[in-house]
Amino acid sequence: MYVIKDQIERPDIEIVNKLGEIATSTLSDAMGRYGAMSHEIKPAISGFHMAGPAYTIRSYVKDNLMVHYGLKMAKPGDILVVEAGGFPDGAFWGELMSLMAKRKGIGGIVLDTGVRDRKKLGEIGFPVFSRSVIPVGTLKDSPGSINIPVQCGGVVVNPGDIIIGDDDGVVVIPKEEAKKVLENALGIMKKEEEIRKRVALGEVLFDILSLGKFFEGDQTFIKRR
Repeated sequence: MYVIKDQIERPDIEIVNKLGEIATSTLSDAMGRYGAMSHEIKPAISGFHMAGPAYTIRSYVKDNLMVHYGLKMAKPGDILVVEAGGFPDGAFWGELMSLMAKRKGIGGIVLDTGVRDRKKLGEIGFPVFSRSVIPVGTLKDSPGSINIPVQCGGVVVNPGDIIIGDDDGVVVIPKEEAKKVLENALGIMKKEEEIRKRVALGEVLFDILSLGKFFEGDQTFIKRR
């Protein structure tokens, strides 16, 4: 059965913007090393960044009809998140869709499928994260669902969850946990800044992080003489 929900509950834009200033690596650490999509989901063009609420799309394998519908209905700032069976051998997105998305003010897109027109995507400057890049297009005649829970890159994404993408990949922050994740991430950033200062003064990470404690009492650890 297909479900189409045009309206979603979006997170506070101030929190989205603050989270968007933080690297995905830090955000993943702030969630206990959870929330990151598979390494297979990569930026089609490096150097682009995205942050915004998830507008979820479940599309039929080899068919991007619902991606076109989602592109039509999504609001400025939304991040389109597409589940389409993880099919890597078809391009669900390309130059013309990126042109329209940028004109509408869409924040970006992440797909568990393929895209094409990589050179043009770079020229347009619209953030695209996908499983593959391939020239083969798709059909446009199979209905699907909009704004239901989907799975993309091995992570469940609910409508309105916060999506952050950078050169390292994509993380998904459940909207109800956004404030706590932001608090944790800011704490990590503060701690890392102190570590940078200590490294600049000549200390080594092994000692700063007290990693020697993991060898205490371990007879298999041979001390250098």
